[in-house]
Amino acid sequence: MADHVKESTSFTVWLHRFLDAIVPVVVLYLLMALYGVPWSEKYQVLAILGGLLLVIFCQGTGVYSQWRGRTLFAGFKLVVQAWALTWLALLAIAFAFKDSSHFSRLVIASWAFAVPALLYLYRLVYRGIMGYLRTKGWHNSRVAIIGAGDLGQRLAQTLQDAKLLGYTPVAFFDYDEAKQNQSYSGVPVKGTIEDFLAKKHYANEFDEIYITLPLRAEEKIKEILNCLSDSTVTVKFIPDCFAFDLLHSRITDLGGIPIISVYDSPLNNLTNKFFKRSEDIFLSLLILIIISPALILIAAAIKLTSRGPVLFKQKRYGLNGREIWVWKFRSMSVMENEGDVPQAQKNDPRITALGGFLRKTSLDELPQFFNTLTGRMSIVGPRPHAKAHNEEYRQLIPKYMLRHIVKPGITGWAQINGLRGETDTLDKMDKRVQFDLYYIDNWSIWLDIKIILLTIVKGFINKNAY
Repeated sequence: MADHVKESTSFTVWLHRFLDAIVPVVVLYLLMALYGVPWSEKYQVLAILGGLLLVIFCQGTGVYSQWRGRTLFAGFKLVVQAWALTWLALLAIAFAFKDSSHFSRLVIASWAFAVPALLYLYRLVYRGIMGYLRTKGWHNSRVAIIGAGDLGQRLAQTLQDAKLLGYTPVAFFDYDEAKQNQSYSGVPVKGTIEDFLAKKHYANEFDEIYITLPLRAEEKIKEILNCLSDSTVTVKFIPDCFAFDLLHSRITDLGGIPIISVYDSPLNNLTNKFFKRSEDIFLSLLILIIISPALILIAAAIKLTSRGPVLFKQKRYGLNGREIWVWKFRSMSVMENEGDVPQAQKNDPRITALGGFLRKTSLDELPQFFNTLTGRMSIVGPRPHAKAHNEEYRQLIPKYMLRHIVKPGITGWAQINGLRGETDTLDKMDKRVQFDLYYIDNWSIWLDIKIILLTIVKGFINKNAY
């Protein structure tokens, strides 16, 4: 987490951004020369646009964030996702301007496969060179870790696994006598903290010192910092995130003051909000056009088979816990909204004959695409619960209301993992909340697309939907 503060401005990240932007241009130019296709203004625009979109989508999918310690394959998966999104955007632009006929299909198809291959190749070469140089001791930093607890041990293991970082942990120091002469992740505990402070030559033994003591050891931390202020060694302090459930927090700064965002989401970023909203508008319009015949047929069937309105509006909690109206096709003979609203159960007498089919196949949810188009909901997000259920579960499940720091969705990470329909036990609802929080913390455009595709494959019909 400490590296996350400055990683976006590191040389490696900017180098990758630069190369990612020019690779599509260079590859397209070389392919056109290979196939004897003349370089024209249209291809120039395509190449530059492809490079810029690739960098934008790489940023959105997380290619440039938390790259340190990530495996080459895991990083390349994100690059492929970004390139796929770039292609979707380019296809949409070509369709809108009716311009696809001006390009060679052979060149464009080759470009589609050659670009990710070259992106992988240069990353492989870069990592190989850096890894070799690190193993030879080039710019390796000797690290001492003060605090051999869970956080210190995890840091040592992370530094050893991520050879590319160029940090070599060589010693622990800890005030716990029981840990003396022990070894963690191959790194020995060389003494107590008092032994460390008593030495006046630690600046010659270590290049960097990491303090990983728990926050309750405030006085000891101050003592260590005061002592190290009389040296030229680089000192870094890592807060004990394990003690306060800050493992998924984000670090920002406000006027130079470091701030830990404990309960936050990538969707609070203005750029990500723009991408998410654009995704909702584009897909909602597309889906509503496609399903419009089904909407008319279902509405007519509801009107002919039971008394009451076609649509059912229910108050739910939306973004930041604000009340919103959620639209559904009416599937029950009652219109319960306020007060005690029992969850639908198997053989529920309130459900009409047609309503049972609609609920089983999720067709009753289709009007919610109007909710996503108007901005009350998102296509992907935590499913909204009835107000009565919200008030009940927020008292029983820790972090339940954190589901509402993003817009509710028609489908979500919990639903495609089997947590759809009736939650007749507290444990089921707790699991649903955990999946929702995972989605909120790990949001990306690619994750949304993955959820949408999995919903199409397996999410419409569900045995737990009554």
